[in-house]
This record gives sequence, C-alpha cells and structure tokens, in this order.
Amino acid sequence: MNIDKLNQDIIAILDNKIALANLDYSSPDYDDLEESLHDKEDALMKDFGPYLEEALHEVHDEFCPDTDVLLPIAYLPRAAKKEGTDYSVTIADGVYVEVDDYASEETKLVILPNPTRIELMVDADQREVVWKAE
Repeated sequence: MNIDKLNQDIIAILDNKIALANLDYSSPDYDDLEESLHDKEDALMKDFGPYLEEALHEVHDEFCPDTDVLLPIAYLPRAAKKEGTDYSVTIADGVYVEVDDYASEETKLVILPNPTRIELMVDADQREVVWKAE
C-alpha cells in the first residue's frame, strides 16, 4: 500500500475543492475544475477504495456500529481550509454518525491528510483520531 500516494491523492482532491469554492459558477474554468475533481475522486476510489472502506468498517464497528458505512469519498470534507500543510474542517463537514459514548452530540467522521487519518469530531473543539493509514 502506497500511503504517500494515498495522502497526495487526498490532498489533490481537497485542493481542487478549495479552488472550486473560490470560483463562481460562471467562471470559464469551473466546469473543467469540477470534471478534474470527479476524475480525482474516481481514481482515489479505484486505487484506494477497498483499503479505505476496510478502515471505515473498522472505525464504524468500534465507534458507531448502528450507522451505515458510506463510500470513502463521502467522508472527505466539502469545505476544508488549508493552513500551511494542514487542513482543517468545521463540525459542519463530515458524515454524521451515531456514537453511543456521545449520544447527545452530533458526531461526525471525516478523512483528512497529513497524515492520512479518520477523525471523529464530537463538537467544534473535541476531535479524536480514530484511525491512521499505515
């Protein structure tokens, strides 16, 4: 498993999403950038889909067994913010999951790079890395 390529592919997708978010729909580059994003997501699923799905199943089994596992690209943030080499997201991002330990919270899972990991977001301030790519 090429963990560095996985990380770089996730970064490329997030950078593409950031670029799209900064364009107006009327921009002549919008359609090409959107198509590029879909191509990158398809490539990620082809190259790493089974690996990420297995990781997501492990995380779901341990933390949120009552919530269905979605395709890995669903867990990539829609609106990441890049700060140097780090990417941050708000609690508005991620996939909602039901976690018994945090029954009163709107918990979410998100896949982030540097290092490639799955984070459980409990609220705006509380986050826990529940899986790292190895």
